[in-house]
Amino acid sequence: MKVLLVEDDVEISDMLKNFLTTEGFEVVAAYDGESACESFSEGDYSVVLLDLMIPKRSGMEVMKAIREKSTVPILILSAKDTDSDKTLGLALGADDYITKPFSVTEVLARIKANIRRTTVYAAGAPAEESVITRGALTINTKDYSVWKNGKRLELTAKEFEILKLLMKHPDRVYTKEQLYSLIWKDAYFDDENAVNVHISRLRGKIEENPRAPQYVVTVWGIGYKLGETG
Repeated sequence: MKVLLVEDDVEISDMLKNFLTTEGFEVVAAYDGESACESFSEGDYSVVLLDLMIPKRSGMEVMKAIREKSTVPILILSAKDTDSDKTLGLALGADDYITKPFSVTEVLARIKANIRRTTVYAAGAPAEESVITRGALTINTKDYSVWKNGKRLELTAKEFEILKLLMKHPDRVYTKEQLYSLIWKDAYFDDENAVNVHISRLRGKIEENPRAPQYVVTVWGIGYKLGETG
């Protein structure tokens, strides 16, 4: 597995690179935004570790550039731990947010979890219905495409998995804890932010009016389900 590590702090970069290398990963280190974009365009990566505060091009700019061409898992590494920073990072396409200072074992666990999810995405479930249509929405679980009224919509991996889960089980209500456990494949620690941001971003892409959603609807006091339109 190949990791793009974007971190301008040489000490942190070397520490992560050495540790991940001993764990069997191939690590390419970049120390600024421009070299990060160049390295990504030249390689095939399983995951990107991205610091936000980097020179030449910010981490947010790098993430936008990567998201224009790839749904590779992006894990933000940042000393900024406010809800607004996390929300912005997730809204722009990050899959996970790791706050500094962190342990290398925590980073390893999150890398493995995100790679495991993308591997499952690629493999697919053998007995799974490949094309699901609810209302005007159609998803294809083989090529991970989403269409609405004949127009293709661009969703990230987690957005797709949330929508697929709801469309496969249109009568079921999922709590935030259940969504987090099923989509992130990780323990839920009352961090509603990740779920909220991805639901909001998904609605912005599939709903005619995100403030009055017809597909991903809120069941107050419980969670989310597919709306009757779907």
